[in-house]
Amino acid sequence: MSDTVLYDVTEGLATITLNRPDAMNALNNELKSALRDTLRAAAADEAVRAVLLTGNGRAFCVGQDLKEHIGALKEQGGNALTTVEDHYNPITLTIASMPKPVVAGVNGVAAGAGAGFAFAADHRVLAKSAAFNTSFAGIALTADSGISWTLPRLVGPGRAADLLLFPRSVRSEEAMEMGLAHRVVPDEELAEAATAVARQLAQGPTAAYAAIKESLAYGAGHSLAETLEKEAELQVRAGSSQDHQAAVAAFVNKEKPHFTGK
Repeated sequence: MSDTVLYDVTEGLATITLNRPDAMNALNNELKSALRDTLRAAAADEAVRAVLLTGNGRAFCVGQDLKEHIGALKEQGGNALTTVEDHYNPITLTIASMPKPVVAGVNGVAAGAGAGFAFAADHRVLAKSAAFNTSFAGIALTADSGISWTLPRLVGPGRAADLLLFPRSVRSEEAMEMGLAHRVVPDEELAEAATAVARQLAQGPTAAYAAIKESLAYGAGHSLAETLEKEAELQVRAGSSQDHQAAVAAFVNKEKPHFTGK
């Protein structure tokens, strides 16, 4: 495991920390590969019931490491951008589609692909000093890391186009108003607050959360009739879980349910 990504699993919660603080967690090849592989491992691990993705230092992630990228451009030209297919696509898809909730604890600036990874998460807790920036047009690139899919769904197509065509820093308060953040906390409280949210999810009905994620993703690209069919299918699956049976029994007995994630 690369030391550019820290990984800890405690009581069902996997905490993944980007760890290039001196470079503001810029995405060099080592970090990108480590993040992709770590996320895949968390997604496949049945002991993991929720994931917290955060950064070490004053930035969440400023996107592509341009110092490394300029060398790749000299050697490979546009082929240097195969990193999108090799790294950014699988990272984003794993965050969005893993059968467990992902919380982004955004501790500072999240730009470019860093913003894309946060937008792909299911819940975003921001430090007050945090900010989002699409960044791509500023370096003559188009959107990647799923932003052309996630951003319009979070803020609407018109506002998404504005943020992509005219990149700027969207600070935490505005991000909250736009729907890019679920909660904003003082900087010194970010780690505790994000962990608390992620731990609450890790103690919840994991199979139900997986079905909810699948349902939302399906509904985003299908008709109402098709989505109703998918909901019926997923509800049968959720209804067969041990957690559902335990929750119904707890309700009848006026007790608090204890979920095992099964």
